[in-house]
Amino acid sequence: IWTLIPADTIAAIATPKGFGGVGVIRLSGPDVRPIAGEVLGVLPPPRQARLAWFRDLKGEAIDQGLALFFPAPHSFTGEDVLELQGHGGPVVLDLVLRRLIQLGARLARPGEFSERAFLNGKIDLTQAEAIADLIASGTETAARLARRTMSGEFSRRLQGLVDGLIRVRTYLEACLDFPEEEIDARADHAISAEVSDLVLRLEALLASAQQGCLVREGMRVVIAGPPNVGKSSLLNALTDSEAAIVTAIPGTTRDLLHREIQIDGLPLHLTDTAGLHASEDLVEREGIRRAREQIGVADAILWLTDDASDPGAQAFNPTALDLPPQVPVVLVRNKIDLSGRTPGLIRTPDGTEIALSAREGLGMQILRDHLKEMAGYQGTSEGIFMARRRHLEALNRALTAMREASNNLQQRHAWEFTAEDLRVAQEAIGEITGEFSSEDLLERIFTSFCIGK
Repeated sequence: IWTLIPADTIAAIATPKGFGGVGVIRLSGPDVRPIAGEVLGVLPPPRQARLAWFRDLKGEAIDQGLALFFPAPHSFTGEDVLELQGHGGPVVLDLVLRRLIQLGARLARPGEFSERAFLNGKIDLTQAEAIADLIASGTETAARLARRTMSGEFSRRLQGLVDGLIRVRTYLEACLDFPEEEIDARADHAISAEVSDLVLRLEALLASAQQGCLVREGMRVVIAGPPNVGKSSLLNALTDSEAAIVTAIPGTTRDLLHREIQIDGLPLHLTDTAGLHASEDLVEREGIRRAREQIGVADAILWLTDDASDPGAQAFNPTALDLPPQVPVVLVRNKIDLSGRTPGLIRTPDGTEIALSAREGLGMQILRDHLKEMAGYQGTSEGIFMARRRHLEALNRALTAMREASNNLQQRHAWEFTAEDLRVAQEAIGEITGEFSSEDLLERIFTSFCIGK
């Protein structure tokens, strides 16, 4: 991570738009002190909240509130930072912000405060992303994992791997630079064992990251099937609400209905769809087209049948029904309260079948448990942290390189190739924390943040 000393000062409203009891404006950069003197009349003592008037160009009061000054480098951004906590009205906050800009500050870009904290070495890239994830977290589990990542747990485990890679690379490079020195057989064995240990640690880290990514992104589940088989009833049962209209009339659902739920911390993005069948109705045909579109991007499909009228589910054939072959499909035999079938799960050569009654709630826990199994979700035990898809991609590249390094070392004794594989693995890990990051990657990450953070 490198250090950046910006030449400008940024300002932004750090609280959400709208009316509130308190509104916060944040200022960061080299001109904080003179700007504070103009607006407040005096620079507040470091890290002490002081009541002050916020004044305009003519010295007239705009608002009264608390002012806090955090001198560099002991601030969030690593620069001089001033926070003004006034009344949370849009007009008064805008007046104060305009006064700061009038004095030489500029409006901050989305995520620019966090970006400066990263560039000035206050946090690494995983911690910066965790800040955004904490703000955007939709469940208690997601918030807890984001806090864990923000505290540096992910970074510390990554750094432990990097330290091990550096030790092995240092030894290998020394052997390559001084070939006249004979390699001790015991040292050779010790290096092989350390590389193998690094592979195991990286595999464990990847498994934890995969669970964290599941908590962050969840799984997209589409409820599909012919008309009047209970798709909307199943959505209502899963959400424990009357989210969808349920009637005995086929084709009640014509548009998509989206709902978000969580099962033991796993977010599920549910979509109820129109019944799939041949139709001449223009509105219904559009609903069926949208249903097909959602099925194409799903992570899992729940295909419902009416067990009372079609106990054999003879019509169920994923290929014939034009379901995407790469998406797992669960045959859900609904309405067993009418057919008399026992609730349960059966694994067949063609896939998984679950018998349940959405209306009566029979077998619903079996479905919930199976959805977690399909996602590969194992809960949020200690050691799990928030992760993003780019983290998984980098860890997979690092793991591939590490396994190749282990093979080159143990099977081929190819020291040069081993050293190169270890370098590739280290750079892949460095991309996660930001040690090796392109400007395009940083821009994509920080522009996804909210303004003022």
